[in-house]
Amino acid sequence: MTEMTAHQTVLYEEALQQLNIKPEGIYLDCTFGRGGHSSGILTLLNSSGRLLALDRDMDAIASDEAKRLLEDSRFSLHHASFVELSAVIEQHGYTGKVDGVLMDFGVSSPQLDNAERGFSFLRDGPLDMRMDSHHGLSAAEYLARVDEKELVRVLFEYGEERFARRIANAVVSQRQQQPLQTTLQLAKLIENSVPFRDKHKHPATRSFQAIRIEINQELEQIKTGLKQAVDVLAPGGRLVVIAFHSLEDRIVKRFIRDQAGPKTNPGKLPIKEQDIEQGLLRKMGKSIRAQQQELQQNPRARSAVMRVGEKR
Repeated sequence: MTEMTAHQTVLYEEALQQLNIKPEGIYLDCTFGRGGHSSGILTLLNSSGRLLALDRDMDAIASDEAKRLLEDSRFSLHHASFVELSAVIEQHGYTGKVDGVLMDFGVSSPQLDNAERGFSFLRDGPLDMRMDSHHGLSAAEYLARVDEKELVRVLFEYGEERFARRIANAVVSQRQQQPLQTTLQLAKLIENSVPFRDKHKHPATRSFQAIRIEINQELEQIKTGLKQAVDVLAPGGRLVVIAFHSLEDRIVKRFIRDQAGPKTNPGKLPIKEQDIEQGLLRKMGKSIRAQQQELQQNPRARSAVMRVGEKR
């Protein structure tokens, strides 16, 4: 039986602070996980406040933490992804009335620690990696059919894997004999494909990340979710985003920057600054990272970066 690690909520205090919670406000937690952020938000709401939460993962929806919070009439939980954010909010009649949206892109500890989910290269299990295990191709199915050139692209772009060609070639060669079925089979193949390894990183780290991002369409989900989040916010509402690697953070950084800039370029015409139509967001301070105390308790927080925007 796999030993499970209790999930530790990343940037918990910082998220609650940056959401600038009003007791009577309406809030959306886009990644329920095991309810850490949601629990904190609920403690700051009064009887008029409301919290909606989403998660793609049915294990999260069915968790004991979810059942406990669902006893609170101020809370509702939906099996949905970022791209369904607008639809869920509209269903409740809250479009343009949401006071804060929290998006946390991290893979939860239960997902990593449960070998059956196939996210970890340290535990043997089915090669799955789907956030929603009821839909889409598993990693095994993806690797059994993906074109070699396309796999090179995915490994290089999403994993920044310098040995992408070697690994893709090994995957294609292996599946001609026998398709990859387990996480340790893939991890071993990658380990045997790279000529040398980084001192503090398992050779399969980047490839597992890349394959997971691809089969879950994570970056596209983020782009769509960010746009929808701004649309559902009320004026003065906060968008708080926690990213865990450079690809995610780059998307968030550019999105907030673009949304915070002027909507149109006035060119060289004489024009007053107040007449330039501004974007929908106002950038709130610099990026935020976990403090030393949190890093000591939860090393997985070391790569977390929080960015915040406020709707004009």
